[in-house]
Amino acid sequence: MSIIGFLIVGLLAGFIAEKVMNRNHGLIKNLVVGIIGSFVGGFLAQSLGIVFFGFVGNLIVATVGAIVILWLFALLAGR
Repeated sequence: MSIIGFLIVGLLAGFIAEKVMNRNHGLIKNLVVGIIGSFVGGFLAQSLGIVFFGFVGNLIVATVGAIVILWLFALLAGR
């Protein structure tokens, strides 16, 4: 995937995760959460043997990873 595609997937994944987790972040935080989430989601998918292809597959995996990141952040921040 190109850098532009990577950034678009990261931004969309961060935005979707923000809405799913009922948060209110800015554009940059959504991008960062989405990019980190793509790595986390990719690791989780590979660990579970889940195969994903294309833009939609990358978006789903990145979104799941971003949701996990936001959930862990809320869990740690609550302490």
